[in-house]
Amino acid sequence: MLSKALLLLVFFLAFSVVFIIITVSTTKYYGINSVVTSVTSSFVPCPEKPNVLDKWTKPPLALMHNMSDEELLWLASFMPQRKDYPFNRVPKIAFMFLTLGPLPFAPLWERLLKGHEKHYSVYIHSQVSSLAEFPASSVFYRRLIPSQVAEWGRMSICDAERRLLANALLDISNEWFVLLSESCIPLYNFNTIYTYITKSKHSFMGSFDDPSPYGRGRYNGNMSPEVSIEEWRKGSQWFEVNRELAVYIVKDTFYYPKFKEFCTPACYVDEHYFPTMLTIEKPAALANRSLTWVDWSRGGAHPATFGELDIKEDFFAGIMKGDDNCTYNGESTSMCYLFARKFSPSALEPLVQISPKILSF
Repeated sequence: MLSKALLLLVFFLAFSVVFIIITVSTTKYYGINSVVTSVTSSFVPCPEKPNVLDKWTKPPLALMHNMSDEELLWLASFMPQRKDYPFNRVPKIAFMFLTLGPLPFAPLWERLLKGHEKHYSVYIHSQVSSLAEFPASSVFYRRLIPSQVAEWGRMSICDAERRLLANALLDISNEWFVLLSESCIPLYNFNTIYTYITKSKHSFMGSFDDPSPYGRGRYNGNMSPEVSIEEWRKGSQWFEVNRELAVYIVKDTFYYPKFKEFCTPACYVDEHYFPTMLTIEKPAALANRSLTWVDWSRGGAHPATFGELDIKEDFFAGIMKGDDNCTYNGESTSMCYLFARKFSPSALEPLVQISPKILSF
């Protein structure tokens, strides 16, 4: 009996050793990772909870869209009624370029904006066929909004300006909105421009009562009762407004029909619509001047244009000395203008050369 039990024990031990050898060999042959993978691959992580605020706080991934103007203006007219934001909002300046063609001074604007990406946005309204493609590294890359033909002196110009404002309003971080043309240049570095605009108590839109034939003389009695002749105002097309006033402009359906029907050449609607409406609705919000310098001294329907031979230190010294009646936050200042126009493409090279010394960027 003892010998049988001993024989069974030896047999069991031998079987166990063979089983262990087979198991180890199999594991080495097929790989332990495949075993682990087959176990862990069945694990499905819990889905992340979507942040509902993102659709309100994040700017659109692409500026091109298929919304009609009516849909766009309606969407852009929404405005938070609480002053505090439940997220870290860094307020930005929206630089809006209303152009009829290319942007000849893009290199100058690139130099101005470089390194300040958190504090600005760029939008371009132009005919697609006339706008050159910018490289991915450019501040103008894919910043073209859906655009339509805009005719000088017609309501289509104001439509383009409202289109720019509305697209910029879709980014809730945009707090200030500057309208520029392809012939505009900056006069100071970015920090100076940002501080000047963000610290101002007013928005910069020219608005004055002009008794001449080029002011009140353009008024049409059919504008009443929405707009009386006493309320009729004139101002520069090139403006800067804060977010509140931008919403006023895009949401307007009260004044728009009258200006569209009764302010046609020789009434130039881009000089009257916004200044008149905002003077009626929010007069205390306006500085009643523009931040963009222009030279009308030569007379005519358009301001003077400056080229390569005009780009000299004394030329800019004359612009930067300001006007005698210029005020900022209720106090006199010599710093009236942050931008200037009109400049021809030939001015680019000397401007790039002179900008570090004269314009400080």
